[in-house]
Amino acid sequence: MLRVGVVGVGMMGQHHVRIYSELAREGKVELVGIADADFERAKELAKRYGTIPYADYRDLARENLDAVDIAVPTSLHREVALEFINQGTSVLVEKPIADTVENAEAIIKAAEEKGVTLMVGHIERFNPAVLRLRELIERGELGKVVTISAKRVGPMAKRIRDVGIIIDLGVHDIDVISYLFGERVKSVYARAGNVLHPAGVEDHALITLGFNDGTGIVETNWLTPHKTRTLNVIGTGGIVYLDYIEQGLKLYNNEWVKEAKIERKEPLRNEIEHFIECVEREKKPIVDGEAGLHALRVALLAQESAKTGKVLEVSE
Repeated sequence: MLRVGVVGVGMMGQHHVRIYSELAREGKVELVGIADADFERAKELAKRYGTIPYADYRDLARENLDAVDIAVPTSLHREVALEFINQGTSVLVEKPIADTVENAEAIIKAAEEKGVTLMVGHIERFNPAVLRLRELIERGELGKVVTISAKRVGPMAKRIRDVGIIIDLGVHDIDVISYLFGERVKSVYARAGNVLHPAGVEDHALITLGFNDGTGIVETNWLTPHKTRTLNVIGTGGIVYLDYIEQGLKLYNNEWVKEAKIERKEPLRNEIEHFIECVEREKKPIVDGEAGLHALRVALLAQESAKTGKVLEVSE
């Protein structure tokens, strides 16, 4: 049974703790402890979920963990991840993998040298609707895929972020679109701006992704009153409409309108269970460090493109 811990128990991290607690009750892991600089918050959640709180993640790192789940602000990913990796602990780090390409590469290199599992938390890869859509594409039910477009919009977040919307939200669909096309992004062009976000970072963006033989489009903002998470795929044989939130999938072709029967499951639980399996069986994660690095690289180029107005090539 894996000994696991969670670092960062804020808006997203609290859900990671909840799921590890559920898995602990099922006898699948031991939730050794949780850490957060807000120690009162850590104590509150530790009491709720029956584990030990830590104010300093370095203290948790010394508890001989097999795996750790990191959900701290993006700017801290390198610092925290390296502390655990250097202890020989496998790491699941929330997306994006880091705030810079250099920091992401440092995390990847350290994990390779220590021989530990590194997985990046691109949660939409574990959405049952996305997994079913990938199957449809692979079976050729859409013919040749030409365009994939995503809309990820909603109200402005209440908390101040350390990154803009391209890195925080746009990176989800950059990764999913690349996954569905089955190839890396070749070029990127973006328009973005700031209307309301007090941190001064971009709060709306439109990103165009170039592939060898297709195009991806990502629309994202923190300005829309109604939260929307959708993705459409256009192929020579039909079109699919996907709803991330409802986990719904509809296929339209020349003869039929088909609605996929999908068993709803919490994507985060799917993600965490996959991470645990990879650590236990020494398997390569679906979203490894290199996949996380690619999504980050494209997102950073999208920010640069929005500033320069240029189409930028993606060089690995």
